[in-house]
Amino acid sequence: MRTLSDMPTVALAATDGMLHFELALAHEVFAADLTSTVANWYDLVVCGAGPVRLGRFELRPDHGLDQLVHADTVIVPGWSDVAVTPPADLVDAVRAAHEAGARVASLCTGAFVLAAAGLLDGRRATTHWAHTDELAARFPLVEVTPDVLYVDNGSVLTSAGKAAAMDLCLHLVRTDHGAAVANTIARRLVVPPHRAGGQAQFVTTPVPVQDAPLTALLPWVAQRLDQPLTVADLAKQANMSSRTLGRHFQVSIGSTPLQWLLTQRIRRAQELLESTDDSIEAVAAATGMGTATTLRRHFHRSIGVPPDTYRRTFRG
Repeated sequence: MRTLSDMPTVALAATDGMLHFELALAHEVFAADLTSTVANWYDLVVCGAGPVRLGRFELRPDHGLDQLVHADTVIVPGWSDVAVTPPADLVDAVRAAHEAGARVASLCTGAFVLAAAGLLDGRRATTHWAHTDELAARFPLVEVTPDVLYVDNGSVLTSAGKAAAMDLCLHLVRTDHGAAVANTIARRLVVPPHRAGGQAQFVTTPVPVQDAPLTALLPWVAQRLDQPLTVADLAKQANMSSRTLGRHFQVSIGSTPLQWLLTQRIRRAQELLESTDDSIEAVAAATGMGTATTLRRHFHRSIGVPPDTYRRTFRG
């Protein structure tokens, strides 16, 4: 038995010099108590080599780094000084965990630890935008993608900095337990339930401010996802041209109106597939996709599996 408990184990790899924000953020997501409502929820453990200094705080891990090899998922938080080589015992433990079959995810500059372990060689990866050039220079075998929130390579995942770490953690929950559970966590933490990994890192205003033109538009669209809305329809409702609307979306959300609209339709389809017995045709109609064929095409492209498979996975 390779896990530390009967539940899927998420292990936070902690060592001196890590950023406490990313570590605490991951703890908030995976230590949430959903065991009464979610089957196979996570058992979160912290693994480190003795007491860990995190700025002015001291953390006492549950286990040593050698126990990472028994985890199902290993989270490597941000590394405070990328100019310093990560500790060899941390790098070796992360590499061993991946070789044993663990899914390994880095938050922010934790990507430097994964790169040092060789887990990013030949793979796309990202990190905080301020350090993408350094990551590319030090690890030329890594395909650094500087302008995304996170990259999912299946067993190896990397995220950009700070808030993007939350996006990746919610993405992991969504992958394991579905959109409804991820949305529950997001509501508890008062954060956006989903931002696609391919969204731009550097967004001037990640969430529309109270008086922004999009503040009234986004809820209006969310209530009408069953309708065949177009960008022109959104622009008309917002009382602006399509070009001006596009600029507002890029500044406030980091994507085009059409990309955002499609994402909302897919998220709604996920919720319906998880919570209802509606046919694929009915789900397509309820999400404005028109036909089951259109839904299947976009759903498979976005989620990676057909709607039928997704439903069996999260309602099995």
